[in-house]
Amino acid sequence: MWMWILLAVVVVLILAIIGIYNSLVTLRQRVKNAWSQIDVQLQRRFDLIPNLVETVKGYMTHEQDTLAKVTELRSSWAKAETVSQKAELDNQLSSALKTIMAVSENYPDLKANQNFSELQEELRNTENKISYSRQFYNDSVTRYNTKLELFPSNFIASMFHFTAETLFEAENDEARKNVKVSFDK
Repeated sequence: MWMWILLAVVVVLILAIIGIYNSLVTLRQRVKNAWSQIDVQLQRRFDLIPNLVETVKGYMTHEQDTLAKVTELRSSWAKAETVSQKAELDNQLSSALKTIMAVSENYPDLKANQNFSELQEELRNTENKISYSRQFYNDSVTRYNTKLELFPSNFIASMFHFTAETLFEAENDEARKNVKVSFDK
């Protein structure tokens, strides 16, 4: 009789371990998928940038530093390997793009340019998708990281070497500030 009870307890424990392990794998895959969605949207934005830079280059003669910064950030993207590196580049690029959009208000001919208007709309839509993707990623990471810390899944996670993921966030106070635009050149 005790042998059957012991066997039942062992089977239940094994099934619980399998269930927890599978849920951890599922959550980790959701995090990877969520990051992939951010990556796709950021790549879409980076693909739009050369067209934007070419369109505004002729109009914004005094803002060449900003345009060069955007091009440099686009090049740096390929070298970034971690979520935090890509998040920092994304924050810098967002700031530079906000500056271009704000400065464009000072160039009526540019604002009237059909190509610029279309690019501006595409960038606006892409920024919205990036924002949603970041939120989805952070929600997925939070669920996964919480599961890693909850009892008894924390034991299973440590046994199988599951590690916490990094949230996508603004890493410095500068990225949280509004863009300051100055025409004092």
